[in-house]
Amino acid sequence: MNPLRRGLAMGGLVLVGLAVGIMGGFVQADRWVVAAPWGVLAVPWGMVIVLFALVAAIRGACWLVRTRWGGGVLFAGWVTGTLMMASQTPSGDLAISAGGRQWTYLLAGVVLGSASVTIPVVEHLWTGRGHD
Repeated sequence: MNPLRRGLAMGGLVLVGLAVGIMGGFVQADRWVVAAPWGVLAVPWGMVIVLFALVAAIRGACWLVRTRWGGGVLFAGWVTGTLMMASQTPSGDLAISAGGRQWTYLLAGVVLGSASVTIPVVEHLWTGRGHD
């Protein structure tokens, strides 16, 4: 991949990371509330979907650019978008508050995101030749 195409791809990956972070700020709060015999059970389906999308987007970015830098750039965009959603607006609104699910989303996103960035890209999958 030539440097111009790689630079454009990296810029696009930052925007994808920002979009996942901003979308995740809203979707992570969605949950199913189920009445159980022992009480109420809340299933955080929004957080699971966003974290899965984050890991899939990071691995796809690594494979697209054929280096871990692609995933790192997308992850940096996600962190930026998520911090924007967790900071208070001038009117006092927050998309990501300080609840337990929100902290779980932030910490799980950082752990899963940084772990998926560090997985190396296997080059022989792209060339069609196995390494001996």
